[in-house]
Amino acid sequence: MTHLNSLLLAVDTWMVIVFPVLALLVGAGLGYTIVRVIQNKISKKRSAQKLDEASTRAEEMLKHAESESKSILKNAEAESRRLKQEAILESKEQDIKRRNEFDQEMKEKRAEQQRVEARLDRQEELLEKKETELNKKTESLEQQRNQLAQKTEEVQKMQEQLSRQHELIVQELERVAQLTKEEAKRILCEEILDETRHDVALQVRNLEQQAKDDADLNAKNIITLAIQRCASDHASETTVSVVPLPNDDMKARIIGREGRNIRAIENATGIELIIDDTPEVVILSGFDPVRREVARLTLERLIQDGRIHPARIEETVEKVSRELEQQIKAAGENAMFEVGIFGLHPEIIKLLGRLKFRTSYGQNVYRHSIEVAQLAGLMAQELGLDVNFAKRAGLLHDIGKAVDHEQEGTHIQLGADIAKKFKENAMIVNAIMAHHGDVEPKTIEAVLVAAADAISGARPGARRETGSNYVKRLEKLEAIAAGFAGVEKTYAIQAGREIRVIVKPDQVDDAQALFLAKDIAKKIESELEYPGQIKVNVIREFRSVEYAK
Repeated sequence: MTHLNSLLLAVDTWMVIVFPVLALLVGAGLGYTIVRVIQNKISKKRSAQKLDEASTRAEEMLKHAESESKSILKNAEAESRRLKQEAILESKEQDIKRRNEFDQEMKEKRAEQQRVEARLDRQEELLEKKETELNKKTESLEQQRNQLAQKTEEVQKMQEQLSRQHELIVQELERVAQLTKEEAKRILCEEILDETRHDVALQVRNLEQQAKDDADLNAKNIITLAIQRCASDHASETTVSVVPLPNDDMKARIIGREGRNIRAIENATGIELIIDDTPEVVILSGFDPVRREVARLTLERLIQDGRIHPARIEETVEKVSRELEQQIKAAGENAMFEVGIFGLHPEIIKLLGRLKFRTSYGQNVYRHSIEVAQLAGLMAQELGLDVNFAKRAGLLHDIGKAVDHEQEGTHIQLGADIAKKFKENAMIVNAIMAHHGDVEPKTIEAVLVAAADAISGARPGARRETGSNYVKRLEKLEAIAAGFAGVEKTYAIQAGREIRVIVKPDQVDDAQALFLAKDIAKKIESELEYPGQIKVNVIREFRSVEYAK
């Protein structure tokens, strides 16, 4: 019972609390719903009002746009009418302008046509006059032709008469002289030819003697000045091919065990070592002067160092080769600076340096080339010519000798090929080829280079040759001169720089002696090789002897 009362009391309490809360919640929901309904109605009324206002404004804007479009259309129609009228007026003006221009052009063409017609009329009149004059001249020429034909017939008749008379005279002369016409003509031609040849020879000798006198005087002055200003040593350097040894025991060390050292030196340098009974001397034999110099320096350094074995030999050869290449380049640059020319190709500079180890008849080609360049430049300066061109040609004239032991051909052809290869001037190439007379010189500077080369090679002490070659050259020189008709004796004097030819006076006269000297000189130039130049002196002596008794 108690529990039941408690339960009823709890239910009553819960109902007292829950019912008010539920009533409050229901009232709040109903109030919210009523408020939302009222707000929706109010918002619908407002949106309806806004729609009415927007429709009103749209109608007003539409009316305003229609009015503006009508006004714009009216303005556009008015503007189009105005533009159309302006275009019509402009086209009319252009049409009028073109018509005026066409009329003006037609007037000018009519005027020009009238002038041309007038000129043609005048030319036609002139042509008619010329035609009339030409007809008159034609008639006159025809008359002259007829007269000339008559005179020609008369001349032919006279020539025929003269021919008959000439034949009669020739027959009478042949009968009197007992000679035919051809024989008499041949004898007369021979006599005239001999007299003419003798007179020409005398005149040539006089002219040549006068020209030689003048040229010798000027040439001697120029050459003397050039030689005085170019002071060169008389003693020429030569390539050393003999290496002195401190003692004979060094020969065995150079040869090495079973010859391995000497083979290593020969293989590395390309030079043959000759070790014979000559005391304290080793001879180097080879055609390449640069390789021979490498071998000489290598051998000297090995002797000084004392360590001689194949590895050391190869190391020393390589080191000496590098140093010698630098020396060659420095020598070429020194030659260029000493002469005073610039712009040579680097390979040509190296070839110039290689000439330092090249000799010709015992004369060092390097010093010879510098001397020729200086002499040619000094002579060109005296004559007012191109000094730089003369020096350049003189310095390069023997450049072929730097490679003539490696390549086939003369040093002249090799030098010309080198100059062409490295883009030297064509006149420089000609000077190189002409300095021994192989081709004709195209410039005066080329002639000066040849003269400077002869001066440098012919001066005392410049060159030397072996005794056997010297004797052979003199004998061949005398034999060449003795081979001409009328020569009695020949003598080569002044170390082969002059040949004196004594002729028979009854077979060679003074005029023929002049031609004989020229022929001997030409034959010597074509058949004999010699340094410098050779003077051909033809001597004709006629003695008349009588005794008083």
